[in-house]
Amino acid sequence: MKRKLVNREEVEAFVAKHTTEDEDAKRLRRSELVLKKFGLLPRDFDLSKFLVALLKEQVAGYYDPKTKTVNLLDWVGPEQQKPVLAHELTHALQDQSFNLEKFMKPGDVDLNDKENVTQSDIDNDEISTARQAVVEGQAMVVLVDYMLAPLGQSIKDSPELVNTLKQGMLAATADAPQFQNAPLYLREALTFPYRYGIDFIAELLLKSGKEKVFAGLFQDPPKSTRQIMEPKTYISGERPEPMPLPNFKEAFKNYERFDVGSVGELDVAVLLDQYAGADVSHALYPHWRGGYYYAARPKGDPSAPLAILYVSRWSSAEKAAEFAKIYGASLAKRYARARELAQSKNHASRLPLNAANPGKHTWLTEEGPVVVEQQADTVLVSESLDPITSDRLEEEVFGAAVATGR
Repeated sequence: MKRKLVNREEVEAFVAKHTTEDEDAKRLRRSELVLKKFGLLPRDFDLSKFLVALLKEQVAGYYDPKTKTVNLLDWVGPEQQKPVLAHELTHALQDQSFNLEKFMKPGDVDLNDKENVTQSDIDNDEISTARQAVVEGQAMVVLVDYMLAPLGQSIKDSPELVNTLKQGMLAATADAPQFQNAPLYLREALTFPYRYGIDFIAELLLKSGKEKVFAGLFQDPPKSTRQIMEPKTYISGERPEPMPLPNFKEAFKNYERFDVGSVGELDVAVLLDQYAGADVSHALYPHWRGGYYYAARPKGDPSAPLAILYVSRWSSAEKAAEFAKIYGASLAKRYARARELAQSKNHASRLPLNAANPGKHTWLTEEGPVVVEQQADTVLVSESLDPITSDRLEEEVFGAAVATGR
């Protein structure tokens, strides 16, 4: 393993390269317009500029798997460097044993294939985020155990110390203006691997021991943010069945695909926190059971508003309806003009829309219609899609749910 003390200019160059070449950063930038559509980023937010500024502020040391080098900052004192070194040496060991770059790349969406969308395209986001939490959670546990060793303690022996140490780490961000001024989604997404990762590893240490927690997690890694946020679901081997997918090629034949991916438990937790508050979020997000989005633009019109299909599944019809209501209420905060069509007509029945289907609500916005529809445990959202495409997707999504007995 190589080691190096780096100066501020070298760190800045690494951060700039990291935000242009790193797969996670690329994926985040590709999702930037989708996040703005969901209201999780401000419409005028410059994500690339922010990431460079934030990482420059937050870097305390780093292991580079490309060069197999542990890098420490030459302006940080030795006593402060020691726990950072414990963290980064853990990454070096992970890399030597299991090849970090390969582990962190289970696959990616093929943007050149505009027609076929597979389940792996949907799952890839969640898998990558869960694996990152494993990698950082293990390194955080080693860092904390290093700090506790002079006291004769460890996380396994004193798990209650984890929360105390986490609060201290979070308090340190009070002096980090870039982090404090970041949108909620970015604060949660960027700290998720560390905060939830250490909780996940600590819980498994109590239940399974070191062999399972370290080498074992590389051989049988978690597959979703749900398993990280709720370790009992990983320990029990919970495997929610994949959500049935519509025929994207046919349904979106008049659109150019922009992006596709999962909307996991972490994503809905942040969305609920932003639009309904932390208490509502903590009560509802554990009932998430699956979700995906498909983003597209009309063919030949690259300036058109981004259109999205978002489908989520919940533990019950009651929880699905609760989420649908919160999502509908969020539209007034996300669009300058959002007007619900309470008396829209269903042409087949000539009944008011809400009477024909009380779980379906439609709004008009400056970016086109928005439909939020709940049936049983499933919620469908279409934004800025033409009515014919939206209707077809409703039939396919809810028809598939009925066919699978949901």
